[in-house]
Amino acid sequence: MAYGFTTAAYVVAAVLFILSLGGLSGQESAKRAVWYGIVGMALAVLATLYGPGAGLWWLSVALIAGGGVLGWIVAQRVQMTEMPQLVAAMHSLVGLAAVFIGFNTHIEMIRLAGMDEAARAALTGFAATVAHKTGAEITILRIETFLGVFIGAVTFTGSVIAFGKLAGKVDGKAKKLPGGHALNAGAALLSLVLLVVYLQSGSTLALIVMTLAALFIGYHLIMGIGGADMPVVVSMLNSYSGWAAAAIGFSLSNDLLIVVGALVGSSGAILSYIMCKAMNRSFISVILGGFGNTTGPQMEVTGEQIAIDAEGVAAALNDAESIIIIPGYGMAVAQAQQSVSELTRKLRARGKNVRFAIHPVAGRLPGHMNVLLAEAKVPYDIVLEMDEINEDFPHTDVAIVIGSNDIVNPAAQEDPNSPIAGMPVLECWKAKLVIVSKRGQGTGYSGIENPLFYKENTRMFYGDAKKSLDALLPLIE
Repeated sequence: MAYGFTTAAYVVAAVLFILSLGGLSGQESAKRAVWYGIVGMALAVLATLYGPGAGLWWLSVALIAGGGVLGWIVAQRVQMTEMPQLVAAMHSLVGLAAVFIGFNTHIEMIRLAGMDEAARAALTGFAATVAHKTGAEITILRIETFLGVFIGAVTFTGSVIAFGKLAGKVDGKAKKLPGGHALNAGAALLSLVLLVVYLQSGSTLALIVMTLAALFIGYHLIMGIGGADMPVVVSMLNSYSGWAAAAIGFSLSNDLLIVVGALVGSSGAILSYIMCKAMNRSFISVILGGFGNTTGPQMEVTGEQIAIDAEGVAAALNDAESIIIIPGYGMAVAQAQQSVSELTRKLRARGKNVRFAIHPVAGRLPGHMNVLLAEAKVPYDIVLEMDEINEDFPHTDVAIVIGSNDIVNPAAQEDPNSPIAGMPVLECWKAKLVIVSKRGQGTGYSGIENPLFYKENTRMFYGDAKKSLDALLPLIE
């Protein structure tokens, strides 16, 4: 009875997870999709606790309650600007869980190898499942365990470094140890040799050495990726965590974990591929941690940045008919989305054509800007993707850039030695007037100079984005 209920509940939960992923593809359906995911996960946890082999209820309930409290505290404290760091941190926990479960499976196989048949017959739960496996099935289990630990260890250290770069605790520049890719290749080759050893002997030492090699690979891969490419890295690590979860599912003979891991792994890989296309990057080079570097001296930027005050911006907006707003991470840092929404409302009330241009990698997390604008009640129908709006800039009176740098950088098209060379960007410089809301004259998070700020039709609106927009709002007639 318990087994039948668990199986049925897992099927329902899997369907809910699929509906959740499908709903997240649209802004209007995203809220409903999140609830599908919440219900699916709650059902999965209950079914697991009720299913075969369940035990230690008091410990399970205590851990769930403790995790729930910690999750609530984190959710209350983390700002939207810190969501990329939080996502990276969550990925690291999935990877660490895969490592622990893999070692637990290994220890269980060693323990069961020394048991007699009578003792094995009295086992329940996961131990009983392992005890009744044939020699061939044990070999398969060792492969699953080895892969789960390997992927989990890579995900763990990779996610920790990604968290550090996103939080500014680790230098955002691409860095590699002497030897570069050869070190990664050597660690991967060593892991492959250790897999053969582990399959033949079940050696604990082989598993430990492989874990250390995988931890190094995760660290070195992400250290070798520049800060400007962190959105892709977060998506890639999301995929890794999914495959780690799937490997855990195979080890535990948990069908739902296999399905969920495959969903997360494949969706993360697809998203990474889409983002690589948006940044003109090779998907393979992302996986190998080999991008984010320049190929020669970058083009020298000449000229000066011309400042403009709130009155000047207001005059330009009052005269304009067509306006495109380009939000970036600076808007998130300043928490200026509400001010942007109010500016949009006032301009549209005066009959002006106001739209938003969203680059696929704006911010530090896929969909970062869409979430902020939705939170500020900006209508979905005026929030357009890069491919939908790029051709409209030559016919636009004013383009307003709020805290963006790389996604509006002409160097992507003009400088073959730029770290973002070939990356599709929002061609806002083709508008009649470009107004850039920026804190100062620095190069921003990625450290890449932007020729846009020095063009003749660009005006720099210096200051905190929220304060600048708040000063602008009363001047809009």
